[in-house]
Amino acid sequence: MNFSSEKTTEIQRRIKDFFVYLFSALLIGAACGIIGALFAKSIGFVTGLRETNDFIIYLLPLGGLVSVALYKLTKTEGIGTLRVLESARGESKTPILLLPVIFAASVITHLFGGSAGKEGAALQIGGAVAQSVAVITRADEKKRSVYTVCGMAALFSAVFGTPVGACIFALEVVFTGKVISFAVLPVFVSSIVAHIISVAFGVSPERFEISHVPDFGIEILLKTFAVAIIVAAVSAAFCFLLHRGENLFEKLIKNSFIRIFAGGCIIVVLTLVFGTDYNGGGIAVIERIFEEGNALPQAFLLKIIFTVITVSAGYRGGEIVPSLFIGSTLGAVLSPLLGMPTEFGAAVGMIAFFSGATNCPLAAAVLSTELFGTDGFVLFVASAFAARAFSWKINLYNR
Repeated sequence: MNFSSEKTTEIQRRIKDFFVYLFSALLIGAACGIIGALFAKSIGFVTGLRETNDFIIYLLPLGGLVSVALYKLTKTEGIGTLRVLESARGESKTPILLLPVIFAASVITHLFGGSAGKEGAALQIGGAVAQSVAVITRADEKKRSVYTVCGMAALFSAVFGTPVGACIFALEVVFTGKVISFAVLPVFVSSIVAHIISVAFGVSPERFEISHVPDFGIEILLKTFAVAIIVAAVSAAFCFLLHRGENLFEKLIKNSFIRIFAGGCIIVVLTLVFGTDYNGGGIAVIERIFEEGNALPQAFLLKIIFTVITVSAGYRGGEIVPSLFIGSTLGAVLSPLLGMPTEFGAAVGMIAFFSGATNCPLAAAVLSTELFGTDGFVLFVASAFAARAFSWKINLYNR
């Protein structure tokens, strides 16, 4: 077979691009693995410090002032996960200075007891790392976009220990409804490399054990759908409140220093009234559900209130870990009413809430196997797709 010179040149270009993507993916994965491990260890350390020193919560308003000052000094105020998503779609660029700022601001939030997670910071840090690699390799707009998705997946993977779910999530949340074939391999490589490195540095992947998974059947499928639909409605309400809460706080208190200080004071008061379960991400509460098989009926609602106030006031972190908290506690409360095992209901709630809040059912389905194992996979898939259908287009990342 004879190839024209144009076709030969095209093949050479594709081969060159393949190795450029592969090299950059490895570089991004390695960098994100190291930074992600440091970030996860830092969050774990300050969380332990707060939990053993109750007085630290009183310093949350002052910590908020430091957080706002960092953003103002680096001129990154107002830049967050939405900017990273825009960067991944080629619509803008993520400033490299966002990396140290969001790292420090998230540590501040967790140290002093704001209700937030890690994934928002992880996506932003990953995006900033990717931008650095794009500058070093002089990447064009197309490569820069793919590198950003690589960074998002890699940091998420390093922090949570879910490499496949992180890969699917980054692709799904950026390229909604599209299949970008040339991005799949580099994103997967970055995610796997980051996971391997973070585990080597001692970061333990998030895993939860379900003592009893019901056998598949029509009855349990219908019950799973019921939990997923209720959870989806709550996830839509949560996202709506987050977006409206930010607008309301900005409208009522225009000065960002006063706004975050006031929000911190409200969280301090709420903590004194309702306890410390709702500070930070809340992984310890989720673990307690799977170990003890119960949750307070009001826990999901209180976590919504704590998180909406924390994020609306301007504290940095993320909403996905709080989402897992809300989903698991709500699922645990609903499951006995439907005759389902509590831990299984909590797991269904987690997956459904993640799917509803992010509008990423494929990622939610894959995450279920990494978090809980393969037992009950069909039911988790059902909950993910049902939640996506009943959460409409309301999610964490649209306004």
